[in-house]
Amino acid sequence: MIDSEVENLGEMAASSDMEFAKFENKLRPQKWGEYIGQEKVKDNLQIAIRAAAKRSEPLDHILLHGAPGLGKTTLAHIIANEAGADIKIVSGPALEKQGDVAAIISNLKDGDILFIDEIHRLRTVVEEVLYTAMEDFAIDIVLGKGPSAKNLRLNLPQFTLVGATTKVSMLSSPLRDRFGSVFRLNFYDEDDIRKIILRSAGILNVEISEECAELLAKSCRKTPRIANRLLKRVRDYVEVKHEAKLTPETLNESLRALGVDQIGLDHTDKEILNTIIKKFKGGPVGLNTLAAATNEEMATIEDVYEPFLIQLGFLERTSRGRVVTDRAYSHLGLKKSLL
Repeated sequence: MIDSEVENLGEMAASSDMEFAKFENKLRPQKWGEYIGQEKVKDNLQIAIRAAAKRSEPLDHILLHGAPGLGKTTLAHIIANEAGADIKIVSGPALEKQGDVAAIISNLKDGDILFIDEIHRLRTVVEEVLYTAMEDFAIDIVLGKGPSAKNLRLNLPQFTLVGATTKVSMLSSPLRDRFGSVFRLNFYDEDDIRKIILRSAGILNVEISEECAELLAKSCRKTPRIANRLLKRVRDYVEVKHEAKLTPETLNESLRALGVDQIGLDHTDKEILNTIIKKFKGGPVGLNTLAAATNEEMATIEDVYEPFLIQLGFLERTSRGRVVTDRAYSHLGLKKSLL
C-alpha cells in the first residue's frame, strides 16, 4: 500500500516537473521575429539558412560563443525551426567515447541539427572523431587490436553541428577551423532587455508598465536569462507580499530583498569588489588569491562575475592581477585609500 502511494506521488511529481518544463520553454523564442537583439548574428544566420535551402545543401557547421545566458541554445533551436530540421541536444561532457558520437549522429537524418553545448569540454578522443564526421560525414572505427585490426568507415547523414561555448579559446584549432560560421554573442543593451522583459511578462501574465520594465532592465546584467529569472522572482515577491500589480516601489523593494541593486550587482559582485578593496587595498590581486579570499571557484569568478564587472568599468585585469576602479569606489560609497 505504502509502495503504491509512493509510486503515485513519484508519477505526480514527474508529471508536475514536465508541465513546469513546458511552461518554462514558453519563454524561449521559436522564430526570428520573436528573438530580440543580436541583429548582426541573426542577419548572417538567416542568409546562411536561405542560401543552404536554395542549393538544397546542409547548413554549414556553426559555432556560437559568448557569456552564459545570452541565447546560444535558443539560437540553435531557432536555426533548426527555420531550417525545417530536427535538433538533437547533448552536452560536451556527456560524450565520453567514440561510440557515443557514432550512435547519436547515425540516428540523425540529412539536414538535422546536432547541438553540442559546452563544446570546449569535449574529450580529446571524441573531438578527434568529430573531425571526419564534420568534414567527410563519416567515422573511422578500428575493430580489433594488433596486426589483425581492421578499419571500418561508417557513413553518416549530412548533418549540421551547432556548437556553443563560453570559452572559445579552449577549443583546439583543428576543431575551431572546421566550423564554417563562427558568431560571438554580445551583452544586450538595456532597450533590448526591456523588450525581452515585456515579452516574457506577457507570456507569464504579469502586469508590468514600461517604467517598471525599464527599471528592471537596468538590474539584469545585460543578460536575457537573468532578466527572465528576476522577472519571475519579482512576480513571486509582489504576489506574496503585496497581492497587487507591480509598481516602481514594489519592484525596488523586491530587488532589495533579492540582494540585487539598481545596476544589477548582487551579493557576490559586491563581495568580490569589497574583498579587493578592504583586504588588498584595491588591488592588484591574483585570481587564485581572490578566489581563496572570497571562497569562490576561480572559473566562476572569471566566467560569471568578472565579465559584467569589467563591462561596467568596475574592475580591470592587469598583468599583475585584478584592480578595482574609481567608478566602483564611487558606486559602493567608499573612499580610495592613499596608502
